[in-house]
Amino acid sequence: FGSGGAEAVEIALKTARYATKKRKIVSIIKGYHGHSGLSVATGDDRFSKIFLADRPEEFVQVPFNDADALEAVLRKGDVAAFIIETIPATYGFPMPAEGYLKTCQDLCHKYGAKFISDEVQTGLMRTGVMWGWQGYGLRPDIFVTGKGLGGGIYPISACLVNEECGGWLHEDGAAHISTSGGAELGCLVGHHVIEMLERPEVISNVAFVSEFFARSMQEMMARHSDIFVGVRQRGVVLGLEFDHPEGAVAVSRALYENGVWAIFSSLDKRVLQFKPGVVLDVDLCQEIMDRFDAAMPRARQLLKSPRRAA
Repeated sequence: FGSGGAEAVEIALKTARYATKKRKIVSIIKGYHGHSGLSVATGDDRFSKIFLADRPEEFVQVPFNDADALEAVLRKGDVAAFIIETIPATYGFPMPAEGYLKTCQDLCHKYGAKFISDEVQTGLMRTGVMWGWQGYGLRPDIFVTGKGLGGGIYPISACLVNEECGGWLHEDGAAHISTSGGAELGCLVGHHVIEMLERPEVISNVAFVSEFFARSMQEMMARHSDIFVGVRQRGVVLGLEFDHPEGAVAVSRALYENGVWAIFSSLDKRVLQFKPGVVLDVDLCQEIMDRFDAAMPRARQLLKSPRRAA
């Protein structure tokens, strides 16, 4: 256990290195897995170079949705792990091509690397199933979760490993320790979150919320087609695409002024990360869409301003 997603990623990467006795880590271009030592090195240069954390001899990046590029790196036989978000959040939630993730997992196993799924943003029923990897027929060697696991009450994250990778826990259980990771309150909250998400009524509500916003966003896009040009969605994970290099920055600000919090994607500012809660009711869903509609004129105004949305 850890207290944040980056710490869980650190555990995952160290575990993969232990299990394979290799050091090299592969991730995707424009990926993001945290801001701490190992995790920041897997992300975009924007996050790593400022702290001199870019280490090309140990951390390699390949294009998203390009399994051939991944195989070219794995073929050398010196890779400990490939880490990827089921749907890369900071990149604007681009959807994986059919079969891409399964191919990546199979390639990892073919060349002796571990497949790590980062479920910090896509886990906990957000894609319509408990873990995003389940919806793609995967079985990762290691996966991490965080954020919603704490229910907004207590910060907690977790790294889950299979028996083969977790040997270090038997060898030296204190090889990784965390001051607040696994705290009693955090574990109680996390247990309750999992239990709640497994309830049939919550599972059906996730389907309702997903369908509501799928329909509503298409209607919204038709009304504002001059700037709102695309919807990327799986479950209640949505990336909303705007026809301007910083379109999502303006929309994010306009929404905030209208009482809705949704952030732009740091590595593709055309795309807004829109992630409604899994337990919303119909009235709140409709209120969000009404506020969204009301915010669009302000977004247009911001985009026309010389200062943009800054």
